[in-house]
Amino acid sequence: MAPIPQSPVKVIIVGAGPSGLMMAAQLLRYGIQPVIIDKRQGPTQYSKALAVQSRSLEIYRQLGIIDTVLAGGKPAQGFNFHYHGKLKGSFAIANAGEGQTPYPFIHIYEQHKNERVLLDYLTSKSCPVYWNTTLTSLQQGTGVVSAKLNNGEQDYSLVADYLIGADGAHSAVRRWQHIHFDGDTYDSRFYLADVVMDTGGDYMNMYLTAQGFAAFFPMPEANTWRIVGNLPSKLLNKDNLIIDDVLPALREKLRQQFTIKECRWFTTYGLHHRMADKFRIGRCFLIGDAAHIHSPVGGQGMNTGLQDAYNLAWKLAGVIKGHLKPDVLHSYAAERMPVAANLLKTTDRAFNLIMARGIVAGWIKRLALPFLMNRIWKKEKFRHEVFKTISQIGISYQNSDLNLHLSQLKAFKAGDRLPYLKVFDEKKLQETDLHAWCSKPGFTLITMGPLQELYLFSLAKWITQNYNGWLNFFHLPPSVKNQHIYDAFDIKEHQNKTIIVRPDMHIGLINDIVDLEMMKNYLENVAGCIPHNTEGI
Repeated sequence: MAPIPQSPVKVIIVGAGPSGLMMAAQLLRYGIQPVIIDKRQGPTQYSKALAVQSRSLEIYRQLGIIDTVLAGGKPAQGFNFHYHGKLKGSFAIANAGEGQTPYPFIHIYEQHKNERVLLDYLTSKSCPVYWNTTLTSLQQGTGVVSAKLNNGEQDYSLVADYLIGADGAHSAVRRWQHIHFDGDTYDSRFYLADVVMDTGGDYMNMYLTAQGFAAFFPMPEANTWRIVGNLPSKLLNKDNLIIDDVLPALREKLRQQFTIKECRWFTTYGLHHRMADKFRIGRCFLIGDAAHIHSPVGGQGMNTGLQDAYNLAWKLAGVIKGHLKPDVLHSYAAERMPVAANLLKTTDRAFNLIMARGIVAGWIKRLALPFLMNRIWKKEKFRHEVFKTISQIGISYQNSDLNLHLSQLKAFKAGDRLPYLKVFDEKKLQETDLHAWCSKPGFTLITMGPLQELYLFSLAKWITQNYNGWLNFFHLPPSVKNQHIYDAFDIKEHQNKTIIVRPDMHIGLINDIVDLEMMKNYLENVAGCIPHNTEGI
């Protein structure tokens, strides 16, 4: 086992699940080598999370590993809704987000595959994971974090500038920092089985009854399914259950014949809905399940943890590299805690409806819900709004202190995710898109409108002298082939527009004019950027 690096280090990441690995991958993009530890013996092939949403796929694209992710999974084509075995509705979701993202679907790609592709990314950057290593003590001092670690062979003391708790629902980091984890546990217990059946499919299937639910999710491999359901009452207090124990209740829910040829994994578990009352104390941060856990409705959990890491990493990297003022770190909790709180509220409501019992609940599940879904799913606007929510492309930080909206534009506002719009590059004579323009680390300045070459040259020189490596620059002149972008941003003839995109592809500034002093004001006084004047070097 390789020895842990000696103190001091920049960042310690506790936990090598999806959130911790994404945190490490993002820091590596900015040239920061973290120390990442995990108490497990190594990566596992068994994990509950299954769906990768569009926003996470966009991050994988930015990391340059999207092709591997797409090849290893498959898009879900839709879902079927059943009550007591009878089909009540069939809803196609393939390409539900067409035009809104490069990946307008829900991608079935298990958690362990997410971990593997991120581990491979870390390996390519010579960043190891120190497995079988436990955090045994944690203290904060003046400007540092002191951690004691044990890897089964010896104890280590490690001093870091910052520490990230990505160590799950039973977070040691959260415990050592005395952060409350408020919430509750659902009364029921649940089972999960990965099975091979005699038939395959591309649709998810939800089977509701008055006694609970069972759900079948198509896996990427042929004829392979994940089955999730609630344990029947008579099995709640029994140990060492196997899949044969739940088959009678499962057949009762489906009321149809099915054959399980092989069970590759079976487990039972409880569900919780909890959220930390702080996402940060001093130089310690919580991300992922260490900060919030909730029901699996909508496939949001793992993706939300990936987004936590994505939000925090660029801010932390900017501070460490001297590009950003330390105050920017306050925005992590300010932006992500409302997202987590809303997620807990919405998933809790949906899950309670699925698990509800009684005459009224039965009527809702049997009649009202299918009727409403069949009626409103036909409306394209509704489908797009549902997709925006589930895919997480609709998450906005409009209330963040890092944004400045100086525009009459209403379709998009500062704080929103940069819309996915295709661009025809007039110089290279090839098609690209706005997201591709934001592929490099740091902020991205996009100007639009009829601007003189000399002014564009002056802008580029100003960026090189003050924000070299931290502010990327693109200009989109008026053209017939790119008129749809001008229309989307409501740019009339002879008008200009300034957009500064944050490193996480959320819009930081929208301005209806192109003015260098106003850009400077945003970068320095709102976003907290520190200029590095290199004139004369």
